[in-house]
Amino acid sequence: AVGGLGAAGLAREGEERFCHVTPWPLGGARWAGMAAESAEDWLLESLRLYNDLHVFELQEPTRVIEWIGEKSVCVAGYENSRRNEILQLLLPQKLYVKEKQGLCPERDFKVERGGFSDRPVYSLRHVPDTSLLVTSGPPDSSLQVWQLAAEDTDVIKCASTIPTGNDSKKPWTKIATTLARTPCVLHGSRVNNVQITEIESKKNIYTAASSISDEVSSLEFLDCNTLLACCVNGQLCLADVRQPQSPLGDASIPWALSGEQWCMGVSPGVQGSDVNAPAIARLSSGGQLTLTDLRNISKLLKSARCKVSAASPSTEFLCVSWAPVLDGCLAVSGFNGTVHIYDTRSWPVSGEEAEPLFSHKGHILSGMDNGGGFPLVTTHAWHPWKSRMLLSAASDGSLHVWDWAESHKNS
Repeated sequence: AVGGLGAAGLAREGEERFCHVTPWPLGGARWAGMAAESAEDWLLESLRLYNDLHVFELQEPTRVIEWIGEKSVCVAGYENSRRNEILQLLLPQKLYVKEKQGLCPERDFKVERGGFSDRPVYSLRHVPDTSLLVTSGPPDSSLQVWQLAAEDTDVIKCASTIPTGNDSKKPWTKIATTLARTPCVLHGSRVNNVQITEIESKKNIYTAASSISDEVSSLEFLDCNTLLACCVNGQLCLADVRQPQSPLGDASIPWALSGEQWCMGVSPGVQGSDVNAPAIARLSSGGQLTLTDLRNISKLLKSARCKVSAASPSTEFLCVSWAPVLDGCLAVSGFNGTVHIYDTRSWPVSGEEAEPLFSHKGHILSGMDNGGGFPLVTTHAWHPWKSRMLLSAASDGSLHVWDWAESHKNS
């Protein structure tokens, strides 16, 4: 099923409108960039490969997909030369109901709330169990705190700005959020300036005691007391916030893989659902994947090479994430217009090339971007409880929701 969102909008000050998200008609201009025969073949094949496939087009591309509960997601633009929309989109009913449905009356995304950011949004995190969002992006390392409006209004408002003390010459700030006892944000651009700040009071409650000045690519709370940082060079740094003066422990990537840029994904198993599961996946710009057990971050459990034809053209879009339901499965994107799913349980220990369990090629096959090249997947996110459903976005503004059929694997 290929669906879309008709022209929809939210008013702001009676003038500006949010979100012109439109469907991709099967015979429209979006399909003109590829041969009609290839388009027809893919559409016919998709009936076999997918339980559900929904194709939408955003007015501007996004590099963030953040779940708000189980029914809606937030997306935001990342263009430098314009104001960028921040939108909360309610999923089509078919994608969030837990019982089997026949024909659902609503098959499109619905814009619940929206706002405008005067800067690009490179990272966006929802604070669990609150109506707060935190965003970051150039031109400096400050953080913006947003309030999801009450039911009587549909505007996402910028509530405050958290200064970080970093100048514009330093990388933009990576962020993670937690509720703990009070809403907090973990943030930093380099290991030696990683800190935790209370959102409402803007009080700094933890600063990493580290002499490492390497740039950070990913930050995560493992629980309310433990944080994990991944450096661009692949180094992992672990810290206990109850010991603010203790340096971050570290684990480096083997020398043979040096020179590449890395990001990480942390398994939900860290929360205690399966203590034996490998918890940390690291992905390099050259297509290397490594798995590490949180209990011994200095030792690699497994490694493999992704099935990619070339290194990532932009390390900013590298993304690796664990499936919240499928044991041992993770998704990889950022190399081209494809999202690959891997089952890590079948990997050899030797580090050979791994065969994807499934590959979503819809962003490549659904059209060309404005520059005449193939779209690049900018981000992806797993559905919180539907085991094989993901959302993915690309540089041409496409937004796909797809659920691959269990019985079909890559040929």
